[in-house]
Amino acid sequence: MNEVTKKTLSDIPADLLNIPAREFGFVRSEDPIMDANFETVSRGFFKDAMFRLRQNKAAIAAFWIICAIAFMAIFGPNMNEYHFSEQFSDYLNMPPRIPVLENFGIFDGSRLVTNRRLDSLENPEKFPEGCIIGYSNPHEIMGVTLVDVEVNYYKYIGAEEEYFWLGTDHMGRDVWTRLWRGTRVSLIIAVLSTMSDVIIGIIYGAIAGYYGGKVDMLMMRFTEILNSIPSVVLATLFIMMFGTGMWSLVLALCLRGWVGTARMIRTQFLRFRGREYVMAAQTMGVPDRTLIFRHILPNAVGPLITRTMVAIPSAIFTESFMAYLGLGLAPPEPSIGTMLAAGQTVLMQYPHLTLFPALTISVLMIAFNLFGNGLRTALDPTQRGQE
Repeated sequence: MNEVTKKTLSDIPADLLNIPAREFGFVRSEDPIMDANFETVSRGFFKDAMFRLRQNKAAIAAFWIICAIAFMAIFGPNMNEYHFSEQFSDYLNMPPRIPVLENFGIFDGSRLVTNRRLDSLENPEKFPEGCIIGYSNPHEIMGVTLVDVEVNYYKYIGAEEEYFWLGTDHMGRDVWTRLWRGTRVSLIIAVLSTMSDVIIGIIYGAIAGYYGGKVDMLMMRFTEILNSIPSVVLATLFIMMFGTGMWSLVLALCLRGWVGTARMIRTQFLRFRGREYVMAAQTMGVPDRTLIFRHILPNAVGPLITRTMVAIPSAIFTESFMAYLGLGLAPPEPSIGTMLAAGQTVLMQYPHLTLFPALTISVLMIAFNLFGNGLRTALDPTQRGQE
């Protein structure tokens, strides 16, 4: 017993040090003793990721925009009586005209007809009654007064009963039907090529990352050689050999599109293959296939989903770029790229032929990127548990 303890005991009265044992008893609380309840709801990784994704208003809005465009791509071509390849030789380059909206001066089928004789405006054979909305820019040439006349083009050519919601192109084909048919084709090409890239990239990257060593070195050198060749050159050579078509475009986009996915999967395998649970499974004799697809690959699901969502708009853009170069689908099958390529030649005269496909691909690109950014944040493990 040290000096401090001795001094402390000497300060205690003697009668307190000689209390008999019978005077002692257990002090118990009447309330049951239990562990404290958790203040937060227990959530798994993906449930927590979905919770964070729902908090991202921009990502949710982008998701519903993608769903709306996909819905229109499926059902939009059947919303009117026109076929995407049907031609109306009497209705070339018609402006947009939509019921109800035309009463408010929006998509009312009006067009500016330039350099018309002022004295011909009262001629019902040239300008049927009620088709003239107004005229402007009067000017004289050789003593004749010319004006620019804004007309209801449907009345002007005697097609008052017709409604082409987004107008027609230079061959008299309905732009509405072709736009949503082309969006469907572009989405199918993008999704198929992206899924093919994901499957090839997962298998290739998993083998390289899991086995490492010489296998990894040889496989990665091959991807570097393939990645050094410009994608446009590869796609051009492939299409020149096998012809145009949806499947040719899908395969052309897959030639080197899987390289990025393979590298990402390889990185994840190099990161996780040395973990204790993987080594324990190897010690117990678990087959390599099970280790790859059950124990290691699930750790790469988050980055893989994010990359897939970003790859889809990239594939749409690449397909449109190739169609713009004349390497797209063979007529009369439309896509967003072929419609843009055809519309840009008459952009100043008939801007609606370029406007609607350009708006569609722009909204798709923005929506997919916003949704991909939302998924990237939601699937980030460092953000887990944050409200």
